[in-house]
Amino acid sequence: MPGPVILFAAKSERWDQYEHPLRTALSEVGLSDAVLTTQAAPETVDYIVYAPNSRMQDFTPYTRLKAVLNLWAGVEDVVGNDTLRVPLARMVDHGLTEGMVEWVTGHVLRHHLGMDAHIHGQDGVWRAGIVPPLARDRSVTILGLGALGAACAGALAALNFDVHGWSRSPKTIDGITTHSGKAGLADALGKAEIIVLLLPDTSDTQNVLNADTLALMPTGAIVVNPGRGPLIDDDALLAALDTGRIGHATLDVFRTEPLPPEHPFWTHPKVTVTPHIASETRAASASRVIAENIRRGEAGEPLLHLVDRDLGY
Repeated sequence: MPGPVILFAAKSERWDQYEHPLRTALSEVGLSDAVLTTQAAPETVDYIVYAPNSRMQDFTPYTRLKAVLNLWAGVEDVVGNDTLRVPLARMVDHGLTEGMVEWVTGHVLRHHLGMDAHIHGQDGVWRAGIVPPLARDRSVTILGLGALGAACAGALAALNFDVHGWSRSPKTIDGITTHSGKAGLADALGKAEIIVLLLPDTSDTQNVLNADTLALMPTGAIVVNPGRGPLIDDDALLAALDTGRIGHATLDVFRTEPLPPEHPFWTHPKVTVTPHIASETRAASASRVIAENIRRGEAGEPLLHLVDRDLGY
């Protein structure tokens, strides 16, 4: 008797990347008899491996569906789908987390050390005498203390940065000064010489950096956003950069992607744009996460990384 039917619903290039790693991972958890396919009669499908930018938007025909397993960490483009009435699991992948930690640590160190002045200043001028503080004298604030935020906070603390973290609900993390709630946000921003945004995109987090909150930060503070584009009010950030309230912004995510060529971020001298590369999902490690959840589903065990529909992540 064949195993569960697993429908891969993503763009064709993703299938080329994931087919072999998924088959390998399914075999490793004892599901070598699973039917992995890009086409199946809806009433036969048990699980959907899903990218929110796929053509599938109506889950109603999938009457036997047990769970949808998101390929992305972000679920804002699927969590509000009224036709989705089965458990939704987001991607929590060690490879994705490691990639994010490396990107965040690299850019925090870049700004902390003032590396841009030397990288871009190859003009014959000897720019000596500007010495950054040691990491222990530099305050870095992480907005969002989920899996990615906590991992980044831990890595920066290990480098001796004075790390503060903010989340909407109270959290305790060794070596990190944590803040929560509205009052806590003001405290966290006031400490943020460098701020890293790793919040999900929800109605509560959109425009968390706006004219009022940017004004709470130390003059010349650095903004690093590998989280979600809508976390920042673009116009407010540009105004703060123009006045010097914010010293620089390194942005990896945007409200519209790809970032339109006419957007002022491209040409602003205090903005670095990177093309949503802070952390890519790696097919091999992500496939193991998906395969384990399918094994759990077939064994009647609780699924990992389930999304709370009320919270939106």
